Amino acid sequence: MDSTETTGTPVITLSEAAVKEVKRLLNLQGITEGGLRLGVKGGGCSGLSYTVNFDDKISQYDTVYEIEGIKVIVDAKSAIYLQGTQLDFHKDLTGGAFKFVNPNAQKTCGCGESFSA
Repeated sequence: MDSTETTGTPVITLSEAAVKEVKRLLNLQGITEGGLRLGVKGGGCSGLSYTVNFDDKISQYDTVYEIEGIKVIVDAKSAIYLQGTQLDFHKDLTGGAFKFVNPNAQKTCGCGESFSA
């Protein structure tokens, strides 16, 4: 796996609840290589939407941050929009969901999954 790991300040942080849920999912799915890929893509009702995936492919345009033992992979384009963002996890009676708390978002939609910068 080719990586550009860094020890600098991550562009994104994970709340305690997000760390716990990511580790649970990694364990549940038996994922030992790769890490959590966070990104931004065009689309959604506000123009941009967040992506959350597990990935074992790291390109030359990715930066990998080690957060609480979790490899967090962010591509260069997404890093611009995610700078200073925190990934949180909320659980309720109907299930749970990751939530991005993004200081760069000027407008978000009601679902909380898309934004404009």
